[in-house]
Amino acid sequence: MKRTVGRVSAPTVYDVAERSGVSIATVSRVYRNPDSVRAVTRERVLEAARELGYVPSGNARGLASRTTGVLGLCFPDYADPEAEADAETDSGADDAAMLYSDQIIRGMERAARRHGYALLIAASLQGGPESLVAKVAGRVDGFAVLAQTVPTEDLDVISRRIPVVMLAGPREIDHLDHIVVANAAGERELARHLIEDHGLRRLAFVGGDPESPDAEARFRGFRDACRDAGLPVPDAPDLRTGMMTRAEGARAAETLLDRGAERPEAMVFANDQMAVGALRALERRGVRVPEDIAVTGFDGIPLSRIVRPSLTTVRQPIRQLGEQAVELLVQRLADPSRDPVSLELPVALARRASCGCG
Repeated sequence: MKRTVGRVSAPTVYDVAERSGVSIATVSRVYRNPDSVRAVTRERVLEAARELGYVPSGNARGLASRTTGVLGLCFPDYADPEAEADAETDSGADDAAMLYSDQIIRGMERAARRHGYALLIAASLQGGPESLVAKVAGRVDGFAVLAQTVPTEDLDVISRRIPVVMLAGPREIDHLDHIVVANAAGERELARHLIEDHGLRRLAFVGGDPESPDAEARFRGFRDACRDAGLPVPDAPDLRTGMMTRAEGARAAETLLDRGAERPEAMVFANDQMAVGALRALERRGVRVPEDIAVTGFDGIPLSRIVRPSLTTVRQPIRQLGEQAVELLVQRLADPSRDPVSLELPVALARRASCGCG
C-alpha cells in the first residue's frame, strides 16, 4: 500500500512492516519509542525503511503537500556544563554563555520568521540518530543538519522527500545544499599573526575529536601557517580533547604547563570554549596572559569579548550560517530542480588582549 506524492510513489508503514516481517505497531514503536523494541528487530525495521526510502510522519497529508509551515534543525547536544552553570548563577550571563549552536538557532529563527516558518529543533541523540531523524523529518518542510549528526545513508533517504541543507563539515552527499565557513583559512591567518606579528615560535595546537570536520580543518590551517613560516609542521595536534568544553580546555592548559622547558609560547585552541577554560586555569596557576603565554580560540562567541584578558579569536558568521540555511531551504522548496549550492562563508581575525593586541 503506497501513497502517491506527485509522481513519486512513496512507501508507507505497511510496506516497511511487510519488508521487515513485523507488525505495523512494531514499526510505529521503532520510531516513537525505539528502546521498547529489541535491538535486532529495531535494526531490521530501520534497514527495511532505508531500502524503501520510507520517511515516518505524524501528518502524512502535511508531508505530501509540503504545507507544515515548519523547518527543522538537527544538531548533537554538545552541552558545556560550565557554561550552563555560569548562566544559571548570573542573570546577566545568558548572552555571554551562548554557544555555537545557540547562535545558529538564533539565525535560523530570525530568517524562518521572515519567511513565515516556525523552527523545530532536535538537539539530542538519545535513542540513536535514526530516532532523531524520525522525530524531525516527518514534521517539517525541510531541515538543516550539522555535520556528524545523522548517518549519511539516512540523510540520503530523507533528502528524497524533503530539502536538506548540510552545515559544516565535508559535502558528503553531492545533491544536497551545503554551507561551511573558511575554517582552514581563518586558523592559518591567526597562526600567521602569532608567528609574524608577535614573533612566537613554539605554538601548541589543541584540537578536538579527529571526527570533527571543523576542528580538523582548523588544524590544517595551523599546519599551513607553520609550513609557511619554516617551522616544524606537526602531524597531529599537541593535544586532543573529546567535547571541546571549558573543562577540557582547562585540563589541556594544565598539561601543557607541566611540560616545563618545552612549555609553549602560545596555546592555540580549536574553539573559544576551550580557550576560555584555559584562561581560567592559567590564572589559577599564576601564569600571565599574554606576558607568559598567549592564548587564542576560534568561533567568536560573545563570551570571547568579555573574558579577561579578552580573547583573540577567529570570528565566524555563526548567525549568518543559520540564516543562510533557511534561505537555501526556502529556495529549494520553491524550485526543487535547481542545481545544488555549496557556500563557504568568510571569517575574520579578532586581535585582542590574549595575544598581546588590543
